[in-house]
Amino acid sequence: MVSIPVLTIDGPGGAGKGTISGLIAERLGWHLLDSGALYRLTAQAAVKHGVALDDEAALETLAAGLDIAFPVEQGAARTLLEGEDVTRLIRTEQAGERASRVASLPGVRQRLLARQRDFHKAPGLVADGRDMGTVVFPEAPLKIFLTASAEERARRRFQQLQAAGVNASLSSLLKEIQARDARDTQRSVAPLKPADDAVTLDTTRLSIPEVVDRLIQLLAQKGLADGH
Repeated sequence: MVSIPVLTIDGPGGAGKGTISGLIAERLGWHLLDSGALYRLTAQAAVKHGVALDDEAALETLAAGLDIAFPVEQGAARTLLEGEDVTRLIRTEQAGERASRVASLPGVRQRLLARQRDFHKAPGLVADGRDMGTVVFPEAPLKIFLTASAEERARRRFQQLQAAGVNASLSSLLKEIQARDARDTQRSVAPLKPADDAVTLDTTRLSIPEVVDRLIQLLAQKGLADGH
C-alpha cells in the first residue's frame, strides 16, 4: 500500500473537505474516496429498508452489502444507491445527522473500513473524511486536517442551501454543526481529531483556490506531485 500515494483530508463538516478533495483528485488524476458518503449511504439504506438507526447488527449487514456506485459525468460525481441517484438526498442536514449517528457505531465502522481501503489504487488516492489519517490510512505520506470556525461553516452551509433554493435558519444550522462536532469528537471509536503527524489548515479566511494551491505545494514538497 505504501507505494501508492495517499493524501488524507480530515476535518469537521463544512471545512471544505469535499470540494477541496475533488479538485485535487481531478488536478492530479487520482482516485477519490468520499468516506462520509459511505456513512450517509448506510443511513439512507436504513431509512429505505426500515432499519432503526440504533440497530447495530442490522446496520452492519446493510453496510457490508451496500450496492453503491460513484459515476462521474461531465466532471461531476454522482452517488447511486441500489441504482437510484441519491446525490442530493444524502447531502441534507438531516442525512448528515443520521450519518453521524451511524458512524458512532463500532460495528458499522469496522464493516466499512475494508471497503474504504479498496479505493486505494494507482496512481494515487485523495481520501476525504474524519478518520482517514488516524484509522483508515495511517501510513499516508501526507495528512491534512482542514478546519474552520463553526460560525463560518454554518455560513457556508447556509449559502449552499440558499443557492439550491432550500429554506434554512442560520442559527439552527450553527446549533446542528456544534452538536455534530461534539458527537464526532467525543465518540469512543475513531473520534474526530488530527493525526499526530497531520498538517492543520484553518480555512476560515481562505478561498478554495488558495487551499488547493497550498495542498498541491505540500504534495510537491513530499515528492508526490509536481506542483502544477
